Amino acid sequence: MTATSVAVVLFAGSLTGCGGDGSSASAPGLAAADALVARWVDEARIPGAVFLIARGGDVVHRASYGVASVEDGVPMTESTVFDLASVTKVMATTFALMLLVDRGEVDVEATVSTYLADFTNDGRERITVRHLLTHRSGLPQWVPTYYHARDRDEAYAYVRSLPLLWPVGEERHYSDLGFMLLGRIVEEVSGRSLDEYVRSEIYEPLGLASTGFRPVGESGAVPGRTVVTGLGVRGPGEVSFARTSRGNPFERRMVHDPDFGYRIDGDPDAWSNWRNDWLNGEVNDGNAFHAFGGVAGHAGLFSTVDDLNVLLQVLLQGGEYGGRRVVTPETISTFLEPTGEGQALGWQLPGYGPVGSFGHTGFTGTLVLGVPDQRLALVLLTNRQNFGVNEDTQYPDVGPLQRAVTAAVTGID
Repeated sequence: MTATSVAVVLFAGSLTGCGGDGSSASAPGLAAADALVARWVDEARIPGAVFLIARGGDVVHRASYGVASVEDGVPMTESTVFDLASVTKVMATTFALMLLVDRGEVDVEATVSTYLADFTNDGRERITVRHLLTHRSGLPQWVPTYYHARDRDEAYAYVRSLPLLWPVGEERHYSDLGFMLLGRIVEEVSGRSLDEYVRSEIYEPLGLASTGFRPVGESGAVPGRTVVTGLGVRGPGEVSFARTSRGNPFERRMVHDPDFGYRIDGDPDAWSNWRNDWLNGEVNDGNAFHAFGGVAGHAGLFSTVDDLNVLLQVLLQGGEYGGRRVVTPETISTFLEPTGEGQALGWQLPGYGPVGSFGHTGFTGTLVLGVPDQRLALVLLTNRQNFGVNEDTQYPDVGPLQRAVTAAVTGID
């Protein structure tokens, strides 16, 4: 059975679905979007995907395509758990900051040093929480912290020592380092680790048993690769992950090849603990794995399409879900207010979506998108890395698929 025929079987029941506002789901748009995803799988542009659309709070389309692992042919299912990569920035770290702001424990206009007292000198004392959330801190975009750090404290010390590359507040340069700091702010203010805070304050109250971080064990290996640690109470073999890559060939080239577009100080051969195995339920991001033990503000979260839909619904429904108040509408408005260059506080404001759309993408091939005016939630998760890199050490670009699916579902070209 091809990916297309599988998708049609799963999709058939949603064509006549209705949104929570009583309006009919847009069958032509959903059908076109579904066919796009299926075609990408059939043409071997990506190994597999899971795709969900909700309107007015009701899921009107949910489908899986292809395989979760090319190596052993494990089929993709609607409950497959994905490494979200940078979607962590919004579905964990930004969400946590929204709660802390809502509770008066964090002020986005306050300096980072208000919460991290030693984050000072050389202009760092001017950086605010807002600057971190909008990628305007002047911090470097990416560095391999694991060359200089064995744990999260050493990683923080190294990030704190780096000179700023741009004037504070003047230019937007997407930065993983800024969100590493935001994760630490959550921990300092709450007195709990980032994974514990989001689990106890957000995911568990919402009943999200398949969302969480996967902390690295003391031995340096993820304990029980088929067991989700921190994603609810489950036993061995009960969780299927979308496998990502064999080691980190892209990231390794970022360090070793000065012509690849990244300039890294120091000797690239000074560290050699590169992973070579297939990453299955193990965070793909090297900084999150090697330096932060699997729990970082910029990457490390795992989840499913249904759980991510719930988190989008919290924002689309004014901060409530299932009769539970999570955050106030005022805080949501603050965090979704445009700041320029397609950026809100933490959230991206993609130019290819309708006005008011918010969301985020992840390097592993993930997308979450909310469209308030249409009361629409879109989640598209792919395992684009599972085919491996091409001769240029690049993974398939799923940006065109993400844009085309969004256009089909929203009716916006």
